[in-house]
Amino acid sequence: MVEIKHDIKEQEQQLWKLLQEVKDPEIPVLSIIDLGIVRGIKLSLDDTEHLKGMITITPTYSGCPAMDVIRMEIKMVLFQHAYKGIEIDQQLSPAWTTDWMTQKGKDQLKAYGIAPPSVKSEIPCPLCNSTNTTLLSQFGSTACKALYKCNDCLEPFDYFKCH
Repeated sequence: MVEIKHDIKEQEQQLWKLLQEVKDPEIPVLSIIDLGIVRGIKLSLDDTEHLKGMITITPTYSGCPAMDVIRMEIKMVLFQHAYKGIEIDQQLSPAWTTDWMTQKGKDQLKAYGIAPPSVKSEIPCPLCNSTNTTLLSQFGSTACKALYKCNDCLEPFDYFKCH
């Protein structure tokens, strides 16, 4: 277990930074922080002054196949940095929403070639920014994405669906 020489708030901030290292296995340009699935970190000291705590995560979809990999990646990062008394809790309610994604995450999606979630009815092409696009399928490469085609540059692209 990690012995605390700093206060709990500093340790929580350190864990938030470490979790930036954990990437979504389906969209490797997004950290689980930018994706918004880390809902909270709560730390405390046990009776022997060792750090213990809970990291709460919420899947983008219930039954998301990436969550097992994400949980394992979190455990690996914790282990690599000698955090042994921290558990991971998966919380389904409230349900994850694309509103929890950071702007940095949405920008990274676009740069990666995936149209970020948008409340607008027109979905812009992440490659040429044209809104002259057509929905090809409600399901793209994963359940959280839809497949579109740009009618101007003629490229197909995934759109990260709002919900």
